[in-house]
Amino acid sequence: MSRLLPRGAADAYLRDCASRKVLDSIANKWTCLLVDALRDGPVRFGALRRRLDGITQKSLTQTLRAMERDGMVVRTMYPTIPPRVEYELSDLGHSLVVLMEGIRVWSETHVGEIEAARAAFDSRAAEEPQPVRPG
Repeated sequence: MSRLLPRGAADAYLRDCASRKVLDSIANKWTCLLVDALRDGPVRFGALRRRLDGITQKSLTQTLRAMERDGMVVRTMYPTIPPRVEYELSDLGHSLVVLMEGIRVWSETHVGEIEAARAAFDSRAAEEPQPVRPG
């Protein structure tokens, strides 16, 4: 399948294209959920951790830092004791809201179908004869 792109345009199908790193970043489940969790305005770290059930402190920190580095999140630290830190989406991050919400909603809508397909596949795979390896 050939696509004509302007010279120098991003093409994620090419191994060295920087857009692959962008895909790595946004194709992360925690990034997807954080974009949605931050959509309505600034949120503190502890509230994010409670909202994203199952995320470790390390994973949350790493994901927020990566999103901040990529320009999707703005981190604001207030000089209080103890320090108060809030995270919010940048304009770039807000441009992901509809896409990430769509992925989350699709996942929630089709989870039953996916689980049924997985169970059927696993059942067929368990019934198939396994190749005998010479000993």
